[in-house]
Amino acid sequence: MAVTVAVLLLGAYIGYQAYRGYRRNDDRAVLFLGVGIALVTTVQQAVSTLTVVFVTRNELVPLLAFFGISTAGLLSILYAFTRA
Repeated sequence: MAVTVAVLLLGAYIGYQAYRGYRRNDDRAVLFLGVGIALVTTVQQAVSTLTVVFVTRNELVPLLAFFGISTAGLLSILYAFTRA
């Protein structure tokens, strides 16, 4: 549980710092990097935990949420590196 909280807080902090960097430098790549990191760490962990807690009958729902958010976050990071 402590590790989950640490991942949530650290991911949110890194995403916030990337947002501040975007506002300071007006660089879209930093924005997409921050969104990707926040999705892969904070949002993924929070949604996975919530779906496991509230959706216990079907194990496919937490897996789809986990991999869907992971994919979106990684695509955002890839976009930041290649096109933004």
